[in-house]
Amino acid sequence: MIEPHRQFFNQAFSKEKYQAFLDDIAADFDYLPTFRIAETPLFITDKLKQQLLEGCQQVIDFIQRPDFNALTEKAVEVNFNVPNQDAHTQFLAIDFGICEEDGEIVPKLIEVQGFPSVFNFQFNMFEKLKKAYPFLEDFSPYLGGLDAKGYYDKFKETVLNGLNPEEVVLLEIEPEKQNTKIDFYYCKRDLGIPFLCVTDIIKHGKKLYYKDASGKEIHIKRIYNRVIFDELVTRTDLPMQFSFLEELDVEWAGHPNWFTRISKFILPYLKGPYFNDTTLLSDLQEIPEDLENYVLKPLFSFSGSGVIFHVQKSDVEAVKEKDLYVLQRKAHYAPILQAPEGRVKAEVRILGVWPEKDSQPTLIGNLVRLSRGEMIGVKFNKDKDWVGGTIGLFEKEK
Repeated sequence: MIEPHRQFFNQAFSKEKYQAFLDDIAADFDYLPTFRIAETPLFITDKLKQQLLEGCQQVIDFIQRPDFNALTEKAVEVNFNVPNQDAHTQFLAIDFGICEEDGEIVPKLIEVQGFPSVFNFQFNMFEKLKKAYPFLEDFSPYLGGLDAKGYYDKFKETVLNGLNPEEVVLLEIEPEKQNTKIDFYYCKRDLGIPFLCVTDIIKHGKKLYYKDASGKEIHIKRIYNRVIFDELVTRTDLPMQFSFLEELDVEWAGHPNWFTRISKFILPYLKGPYFNDTTLLSDLQEIPEDLENYVLKPLFSFSGSGVIFHVQKSDVEAVKEKDLYVLQRKAHYAPILQAPEGRVKAEVRILGVWPEKDSQPTLIGNLVRLSRGEMIGVKFNKDKDWVGGTIGLFEKEK
């Protein structure tokens, strides 16, 4: 996006450097992620950075409305209302497509999640990128005036909340089978907390435990929750000793209710230049004639499942639970990144944390996904280069 930086990076790039960068990542745990890591970071202009921050603040303002819980109560009613919800989410992931509108580049909100993302991997990936390309020391992926230490200190504070690392666990469904397990490896290494499957949890009364390497039972005081309920409800084969719906004596770093409250459920409420028009089907007065400009989305799905990109009138009419689907105007991604061959589209996820004691969330970093396909997802980018996950870089403040 910043043309001189893009030209300089492209000239410095080589397939050998890219492979060495991947090998450096793989060397940490003798494992290379199954998702594709892109060849390049995204250089983000100050103007786009400010637009992204403005859009995020408008999302945060809505989440902080006094009536937010009342407005989103149906989200937990139709999913799972887990007991002991806390005052606010500890994590935010706010996705913007980098689009073109009236000849101008503008971010458009795609989705927002009250759920953690790959905070640990992003931190370590940037360190690897700097080893491959030392001139990237002049840039930063961090927000709010943070440096690398500030980023990690704030993230650590959010996850641990002052507890000993062995008293906090990262919880997932079969973590070794998840595409994001590289993040779990780094989390265990850098924070010292174990990652566990839900089937590893032992329950005594209202308290939860796990066994350490020596077989000793360790009391779990806080859960860094990475369990997606969409997956959990389909896994009736899992022999679990506890239920998320029970009263449990445990803190949550990411209470499960925030995943459904802060989700596509809030998109129809958000209005302004950074938001595409989104309407609940139950509120739709008439089906638009130009359906080619819309996407049909279920409110509660993960990783793009159930989304209809080429919408037909019959698709809208076929939806029975119309209060659980939205019709969203398409974001017209701009091919903003010049690759050695062709141009590439981008989506920027701004990452935020919100420790219990803080009155406001803190936006600390980002994740970028690059695409040559019609959409950002993996299936639209098979057998393509200069696509996949990466990081956005800002010029350091002078």
